[in-house]
Amino acid sequence: MPRHIRKGDLVMITSGSHRGKTGRIKEVLVKRDRVIVEGLNLITKHQKATRTAPQGTKFTKEAGIHISNVSPVVDGKPTRVRFKVNTDGSKVRLAARGGAELSVAGNRKIAPASKAAPASKAAPASKAALASKPAPKAAKAK
Repeated sequence: MPRHIRKGDLVMITSGSHRGKTGRIKEVLVKRDRVIVEGLNLITKHQKATRTAPQGTKFTKEAGIHISNVSPVVDGKPTRVRFKVNTDGSKVRLAARGGAELSVAGNRKIAPASKAAPASKAAPASKAALASKPAPKAAKAK
């Protein structure tokens, strides 16, 4: 499923204790479906005393917000995102509110559908490639 937001987007928090606040996306954590927004959702971390910091320290940092709780901002209001593929194959994100272009989503070209062989069928390896591989080691006898 495509991501509706990207690093650097101006977003609004749509739920939680920071609802209604806006900020820029600092980082997108894809595997955890979270984003880090600059200056929002701050937490205080306590660090144990070490040789370099014998008293220990406290510091604040931004914590992640689930990706479903943020929306891109267009004209000061949150909006949903639609995707459009141009005739040249580039993919563009459009705001559902007004249809303004948000930004180019990676400038990727989408391959046209063709009747090529599926990628799952691999070509058979040549004899030269098989001969260059080292033989497997024999198991030791006890």
